[in-house]
Parts: sequence; structure tokens; C-alpha cells
Amino acid sequence: MSEENKIQIFEDKKIRTAWNESEEDWYFSIVDIVQVLTDQPSYDIARKYWNKLKQRLKDEGSELVSSCHQLKMPSPKDGKNYKTDVANTEQILRIIQSIPSPKAEPFKMWLAEVGRERIDETIDPELTIERALETYLKKGYSREWINQRLQAIQVRKELTDEWDSRGVKQGVEYAILTDEITKAWSGMTTRQYKNLKGLTKENLRDNMSTLELVLNMLAEATTTEISKEKNPQTFVDNRKVAKEGGEVAGNARKDIEERTGKPVITSKNAVDFSNLISDVIDTEYDKNE
Repeated sequence: MSEENKIQIFEDKKIRTAWNESEEDWYFSIVDIVQVLTDQPSYDIARKYWNKLKQRLKDEGSELVSSCHQLKMPSPKDGKNYKTDVANTEQILRIIQSIPSPKAEPFKMWLAEVGRERIDETIDPELTIERALETYLKKGYSREWINQRLQAIQVRKELTDEWDSRGVKQGVEYAILTDEITKAWSGMTTRQYKNLKGLTKENLRDNMSTLELVLNMLAEATTTEISKEKNPQTFVDNRKVAKEGGEVAGNARKDIEERTGKPVITSKNAVDFSNLISDVIDTEYDKNE
């Protein structure tokens, strides 16, 4: 089954999902949904609830449990991928009927909306960008940062398209080339960069300052252009190109640091940026009081 993992949000609660391209349907983590419907703060308690409900459904002769799948999804506890009970939209609606909850009807409406949004995005990809903008705004990012982040996504896509055309394989080879770029411009490996910011599984770019994002974009955009000109034929050649592209941004970083007298790379992450934005808003509010 070809699936695309994604985190969906229902009333500020995270629901792990996977989009099945061939079936054109979402698969949802059942435990996440149980946790929402039972209003349990503990993931472990929600998991036990589902195990008991699953056994009861089996005892009743329900075919629902046997028709559910398992997919590897990142654990909300440690971020590692584990096999997780999932169900598609139709199966989830049947599970909801077995859980007494005041959130049942709102959740049904949310399920319908999630399905409709995915179909709409397939028809009009621009909607994906608009929803990403809305999500980042809700997380507290500034519009200036969001504009740079969305541009960074496009720059990254152009780079990976170039890598695909050169025969670079997704996964390990993508990671190695990304690491070459990151080391060349920031002076750190991707892992070291994440450690500096106190990150584990979080997206590094989502935790960069505007200036860090811009330099990372410069490194990736330059790598794309050099690759187009040099036409690398082997993975080793692609690594050399990645390093060259990163070095261009690395030189820019050093020049900025020399002129400003302070480092570009910061240990601040998304939480710090969000707090900073809140402080600025509060200060402006106080001024207008």
C-alpha cells in the first residue's frame, strides 16, 4: 500500500494519518482517535481502552477488527516508527459508534472535511500552500518567517527534482547529500544542528530563524544550479556539487557574522520563536492601552 504519512489536527489534538494513493482514502491511527473521543490525557490509557474495545468487538463477532490494518507510524512518545492499528474513514465511523462520546458528531464532520480537503488539494495544489500558511500562523510564526518557509519548500522541491534526474535515490542518498550541504554552510552536520536546537524528530527547517532559512535556501538553490551546469553522473559527483553549493552559503554566513559581530546559527527553536512573537505582540498591545 502506497501511503503518505501526515499529522492531522482535531481540536488541537494530533491524529496520525496515512493517505492511500491507490484507494484515495485516509487511514487513521485508531488509538489517537480513541484518545480524542474518550478525552484521555494519557496515550497509554487510550491504548488500553482500544485493546479492551477490540477484544469486546471480537467477542461480539464483529468483522471490523479483522478488517483493520497496521502501518508503521511515529510514536508520540519517542518518535520511533512502530506498527500501529489503523482504519480507513468507513471503519473509523463504525468504531465511533462503539465509543460513547460528546465529540462523536464533531469528529464525524472533521473526518468528512479531511477527506474533502485532500481531494480538493489534488485538483488545486495551491490549496496545500494556503493550508500550510494557516497551520504555521496557528503555531505562532510570523508572516515574514512563513513566507520564507514556503519559499524554502519550493527550493527544496527543485533540488530533489534535480537529484531525481541525476539518479539520486530517496532516503539514504538524499540524507547524505543534505548533510553535505548543511555541513558546508553551517559548519555542522544535520544531527549536530538538531542537537544544538534540542530537537529529536522535529523538522530542522521549522526550527530555523529567518536568516538561517534564507542561507539554507541559498545553499540548496545554488546546489541545484551548479548541478544543472556540471551535469554530475555519479553519486560521488553529486556529493561534490552539494558541498560546492553549501560552501557558497557558508561564505555568505561568515561574511554576515563578520559584519554583524554575532553568530548566524542559533540554538533557538520554534518554541523560542513563538514566545518571542508573543512577547512582541504583548508589548505592542501594552503600548496601545
